[in-house]
Amino acid sequence: MDTVDRSSGEFRDALALYERASLLELGDLADRARWAHHPEPVVTYIIDRNINYTNVCVADCGFCAFYRRPKHGEGYVLSFEQIGAKIDECKALGGVQILIQGGHNPYIPFEWYLDLLRYIKQHHPIHIHGFSPSEVVFFSERFRLPVSDVIRELRGAGLDSIPGGGGEILVDAVRQRVAPKKAQTDEWLGVQEEAHRQGLRTSVSMMYGMGESNADRIEHLFRVREVQRRTGGFTAFICWPLQPEGTPELSHVKKTDAVTYLRTLAVARVVLDNIPSLQSSWVTMGHKVGQVALRFGANDYGSLMMEENVVSAAGTTHRSTIAEMERVIRDAGFEPRRRRQDYSMVEPAAAALA
Repeated sequence: MDTVDRSSGEFRDALALYERASLLELGDLADRARWAHHPEPVVTYIIDRNINYTNVCVADCGFCAFYRRPKHGEGYVLSFEQIGAKIDECKALGGVQILIQGGHNPYIPFEWYLDLLRYIKQHHPIHIHGFSPSEVVFFSERFRLPVSDVIRELRGAGLDSIPGGGGEILVDAVRQRVAPKKAQTDEWLGVQEEAHRQGLRTSVSMMYGMGESNADRIEHLFRVREVQRRTGGFTAFICWPLQPEGTPELSHVKKTDAVTYLRTLAVARVVLDNIPSLQSSWVTMGHKVGQVALRFGANDYGSLMMEENVVSAAGTTHRSTIAEMERVIRDAGFEPRRRRQDYSMVEPAAAALA
């Protein structure tokens, strides 16, 4: 268990930078850090599809408008064939991975998940970026298996990497307030560290704007950086604001603005000096802010997002095309390049054929 000393000079300096630096000064610091990590004028993106295999969930997170309780008439579990069809549609557009996540569904047996992974690899082979740390903790508790065994079984069946969903704010006081039934900070980061130990690469996220303090946000970054110092397993960091409008319990929370997003992204680039890539969250912020983010520390434009359900359920999402994404990147002064989950590049000839 790591602890963050909020009285340390380093913590106070990061908090002061976040709260007091001018927007342009903070952006300039982040942009310099971005170029130090990525000296070539390239911005990457990925073509993938977010497949939510079930919306049935017992975590009851106050910020989630997507989930349905067990036995709700709108609850679902996708069949293997439905998931396979979605993968084929993704591959037809040049997709190189699927992001597969769902709710904490108490009615699905563990073997179903393993069979799903095997089915995908046999019939619709693609990189599987799946099962957030919160889901892994749920599997561990539900099926009475150590987290290490859960990851080992999933990996053996075909899981290639783990997404950073469910991170929210990695401060227990915040998590106890907004998601008390879901993995707490040490559990969530413990899954990430175990995945790295077993050779899986993962991403890490932060959803802010749930009434937490600025110091809570900085602590989240420090906790992530400490795990990365030990493992080096994080490929990328992604942050985005809560979309409170359609949420069950946080609709009263004031929505944060674009300036807050840019400041948060920029301070993350400065603090997370050991994480190579930061994504622009155009899906929640729109292309105009997403483009500006490329000068505030982001070197990646995220995903085409063929399908997005969770943010959409809260009432805020943006859509795009490959051509539009590449135009936005070029207009910002960069060369767009397609990538894989590990940030290796898809060769231009292959991308042109897609």
